[in-house]
Amino acid sequence: MTRTYRLLVSCPDATGIVATVSDFIARNGGWIVEANHHSDPVTGRFHMRNEIKAESLPFSVDEFKDRFFPIADKLNLDWRITDSGIAPKVALLASKEAHCLSDLLYRWRSGDLKIEIPCVISNHEDLRSYVEWHGIPYHYVPVDKNDKAPAFEKMTSLLEEYRIDTIVLARYMQILPPKLCELYTNSVINIHHSFLPSFVGAKPYHQAYERGVKLVGATCHYVTEILDAGPIIEQDVIRVGHHHLPEDMVRLGKDVEKSVLARGLRYHIEDRVIVDGSKTIILG
Repeated sequence: MTRTYRLLVSCPDATGIVATVSDFIARNGGWIVEANHHSDPVTGRFHMRNEIKAESLPFSVDEFKDRFFPIADKLNLDWRITDSGIAPKVALLASKEAHCLSDLLYRWRSGDLKIEIPCVISNHEDLRSYVEWHGIPYHYVPVDKNDKAPAFEKMTSLLEEYRIDTIVLARYMQILPPKLCELYTNSVINIHHSFLPSFVGAKPYHQAYERGVKLVGATCHYVTEILDAGPIIEQDVIRVGHHHLPEDMVRLGKDVEKSVLARGLRYHIEDRVIVDGSKTIILG
């Protein structure tokens, strides 16, 4: 794949933003291979993503930042630029269920997801042999329900040791502490069924079966201090009928969960997500 620089911009909407940014890129020989932007009429914010051929520019990302800063300052931009040639380091967290974990490992192993997976962390031993078969270190960090702090301190230490960029909760069934959520703001991705808030607690699919639901879905979102209330990245649904038993709904739900999680992670690692308050803008 062509190596690119990904420039993301958010700012108060105004005339000439696209022209000014594009002119800067063009004057330096930059070749834009993909461009997307969105103007929000409610918030008055403008969001843009440009992908630029890295080889078309005569300087590095660091020099791009130095040269672009005066323009960003003038336009009051919130912005970042990343290099697609540097694979982000993603830690996978799991408990006992394997469907999301195994799907991500397959996509990584096949080259479908351009990421590094330095480690898998789990509060159970169940998935160790499967993960280690992939050649990935597996860290068992049990969580004492009466005192969870030591477990999360150990987890934080591991994440820092591996220099993790993004954390994926691949059906990890523990609530992360506020300190960890803050440390990795907009970098912790979770997946769960979309029955919330109607069917909470144990066996949500069985509860949904009893109520005769017609749609089974999944939600991928960023993790915040407020449980399951972070900005939503991706969602999807699949239809179910009266002939589907609870175990059928669980199976279909797992299919949706793993595909939605993979798409959400892809949007994130490809720098297609801009968080705007309590929601996300997906560009491209």
